[in-house]
Amino acid sequence: MKTSLLALGLSIAATLSASAATLDLFVDKATGQIYAEPGPGRTKLGTFQQVDEAATATPPPAAVAAPAAPVAAPAAAAPTSVAAAATPAPAATAKKWYDRLALRGYTQLRFNQGLDGTAKDLRSPGDRFIGDNQSLGIRRARVILSGDLSDHVSLYLQPDFGSTPTGSSTGNFAQLRDLYADIYFDKTREFRLRAGQSKVPYGWENLQSSQNRLTPDRSDALNTAVRDERDLGLFFYYTPAAIADRYRMLVSSGLKGSGDYGVVGLGVYNGQGANRLESNNSLHTVAHLSYPFKFASGQIVELGVDAYHGYFRTSSGAITVGGDTFTPTLDTRPRGFKDQRVAAHFIIYPQPFGLQGEWTVGKGPELDLGARQVQVQSLNGGYLQAMYRTAGPVGMLTPYVKYQTYDGGAKFDTNAPHFDVEELEAGVEWQFWPELELTMAYSHMNRTNVTAAPYRSVDGDLLRMQLQWNY
Repeated sequence: MKTSLLALGLSIAATLSASAATLDLFVDKATGQIYAEPGPGRTKLGTFQQVDEAATATPPPAAVAAPAAPVAAPAAAAPTSVAAAATPAPAATAKKWYDRLALRGYTQLRFNQGLDGTAKDLRSPGDRFIGDNQSLGIRRARVILSGDLSDHVSLYLQPDFGSTPTGSSTGNFAQLRDLYADIYFDKTREFRLRAGQSKVPYGWENLQSSQNRLTPDRSDALNTAVRDERDLGLFFYYTPAAIADRYRMLVSSGLKGSGDYGVVGLGVYNGQGANRLESNNSLHTVAHLSYPFKFASGQIVELGVDAYHGYFRTSSGAITVGGDTFTPTLDTRPRGFKDQRVAAHFIIYPQPFGLQGEWTVGKGPELDLGARQVQVQSLNGGYLQAMYRTAGPVGMLTPYVKYQTYDGGAKFDTNAPHFDVEELEAGVEWQFWPELELTMAYSHMNRTNVTAAPYRSVDGDLLRMQLQWNY
């Protein structure tokens, strides 16, 4: 009897307080009752210490199904020590770095069809499927590996499997687009350094992913500054935590945001373009300011300015103009040509009506055919785009109209020829589901063919279509 009462008393004591490390117990000799405090007729049994048997015991076998009617355990089976009744859950295993990485991407199938006889002579740096005997092709095939290697370092790797090397008649080669690490200096990740090949923070549309952009191509005025939008460099970004959330929302909500390239961005980069070797031992510098204001109505408007400065070495080659063949002379200075621009941008996000525009001015290398020499000359250009986002019968519809112009040099092309662009495009993006969208557009183009002398301007009309799937 005393044994049973003692066991019962110990069980009661185990439930008194989880925080009690020791407990004094007393027994009444006349009744056998167990007490936790002294009193008349009570004898001290001893001091008992709480024990966590689960910490040292062998894990119990898998539980079996409980009987239909629970059976009370006999008093003699009660534990004889004050122990935790339940086994704690095993501690979560820390994730390895490769468990933190994610894989995603998108593919664009592009189709262009000339609507008049001159369209076959059109050429555009932004789309190699514009031109004679060109129509259907894979414009982009991107696979993106990204994630956190630790709390302070993240990885971003993006190859493109739809590339065509210069001068090749075979397409769909793999070529690196992005490979960089973001290094964070604080827990809130407001300050970071981006090291590697990544987008140069110049021009809002240049920073906007082609996965999100409404129009098939970027404007030439801004894209001639940084073809392929990328270069090898070091870029410092500062984004307050609340604004970083806003940038993420502008992309995830379908409002065609550019992503987070900082409220403030500063950097140095090679200046010769993505996947091109440095050729003048002189770095470009860039500064970027952009802020998305949110009004009481919920409307978001982003304003910003960008600027860069450096020296660029262009390539030269023999050309034939008016029956005369010659090779333009280049600036003989080791660093090459002065290359500097300033740009401003504004974006009224489509909620549901949207308007965006950019304008750039500056100086850069440009061929002077009369002097047969590449010289530093002025340039300017930009675009204005209006759009309207609304629900369709399935998914979302976003019709748009865009006008762009550029007057300046094409520094990335051989001999940096003069490049004139006047283009009007009207189209609609139909996003059926998040993973599938179709863009259809009509374009009237008047642009210089900068791929070969005599660098003639061509006027033509195109029907353009693009099917994109996201994964």
